[in-house]
Amino acid sequence: MDHSVLSGLNLDFSALLLLFVTVCAFMIPVAVVLPPVPVRKSDALLQTHTRAGVRGSKSALGNQRAADHAPRDGKPATVQSLLIYPVKSCRSIELTRSRVLPQGLEFDRLFTFAQLKSPFPVSLDASEDAKSQHRWEFVTQRQFPRLATVKVDLWLPDEMKLRKQSMKPTREAFLILRFPWKADGWRGLLSVVAAKLGGGAAAKPEKEILLPVDFPSAAEIKAKGYTFDDVKIWKEVVTALNMSTELPRELMLYLGVSNKLGLFRIDPAQLREVYRCAPRKEDAGYQPVTGFQDAYPLHMITLNSLQKFSEDVPKDDQLKELDVRRFRANIILFGVPAYDEETWKRARFKPGRSGLYNDAVFHVSCRTVRCKMPNVDHITGERHPREPDHSLRTRRNVDEGAPLSGCLGMQLTPLFEVDEAPGRDDASANTQKKTGSGLLGDDDPDDGRSAWVAVGMTVDVEERGEHVYIKQ
Repeated sequence: MDHSVLSGLNLDFSALLLLFVTVCAFMIPVAVVLPPVPVRKSDALLQTHTRAGVRGSKSALGNQRAADHAPRDGKPATVQSLLIYPVKSCRSIELTRSRVLPQGLEFDRLFTFAQLKSPFPVSLDASEDAKSQHRWEFVTQRQFPRLATVKVDLWLPDEMKLRKQSMKPTREAFLILRFPWKADGWRGLLSVVAAKLGGGAAAKPEKEILLPVDFPSAAEIKAKGYTFDDVKIWKEVVTALNMSTELPRELMLYLGVSNKLGLFRIDPAQLREVYRCAPRKEDAGYQPVTGFQDAYPLHMITLNSLQKFSEDVPKDDQLKELDVRRFRANIILFGVPAYDEETWKRARFKPGRSGLYNDAVFHVSCRTVRCKMPNVDHITGERHPREPDHSLRTRRNVDEGAPLSGCLGMQLTPLFEVDEAPGRDDASANTQKKTGSGLLGDDDPDDGRSAWVAVGMTVDVEERGEHVYIKQ
């Protein structure tokens, strides 16, 4: 019966071709409007959140050699750009303004990757316990330069979008980590097609990791299988939240990590106390702290010093221009005589043309002693075999506290007006230990210890002096 019906249709080749073309003509517009690609985590967040940061042609760092960056008589230094690095050693997010907390810019260095290392080699007569010992140690672009290619997006709740979705207001923010990844075989081919359908001809397949910004509750920690573990960062050991269950195996393969790869979130109740060149507690009004930054809460650099130094750096096909983003600073200034910032001891950032109405004050704690990480291209993740590390050590060996090391940029510690208020007692000064993460989910994040910085602020140097670096 079915055969007779089909025979009655009299479908020859021309009819079948016409039918195929008709179906394609109908489906192609549908595929353009609703491409048949898997829903990404960022697609879901787009319904309720807005991606933070400055992108593409709007970046303030597109032309770092502009003539108007030069020092001007009678004109103060000015903030050109702000950068945060929510995941240590991964791609930065450029901002036009940011809140300053005791531990640095909001959302900066909340997470770090680490690898599980064993203390090998061990002696033959070592105990079994000694032979089985292992510990987490943080990793950066120094060991795994491909970290530079791991993109980080910060998604903040958007009240207007939430209203359109008839959803209650929330302060829950998220990070999405994206790294290039193409599976083998037909799955890889499908991922390439999906990436180009969703992002254009130049798009490449990526794998996404969704992370909460706010520190999870005890119930969430238990449900997710997170644990508190010690992780070593330089010579310090800090207890932090191990969120390694969020990491796909593909990331370890992409980075080239042979040991077990971990992800740690700084515990806001166990921030690292900063001493050395930072102001003392009695001078700052609180104990300076930091998260997963190398040593101090903030890092500042000037375009003028960078360009002056760049003149002495040999260039080649691998290093055609020295980009300031290689040096991973938080605050980038212009309009400063080269290396003048190395004489600053206390700096007040004033509103200028930023649109803000507050000042932000910083203790300029010490020079930034550079390692080899600026040798890694901040976009491609390719490591130059020699520069700028060699030129830093030979041309910028300027601090007697760090012999044979190159210095470029300055480390900052925030100072707050609440700590300078008359009548403030020790009890109120110690409330910092009881506060939360300093992020969106906190009702009282900093007990008055916060300020704002923005592009366009100007700098008034209130105190100058000599700097001598103190090693860890």
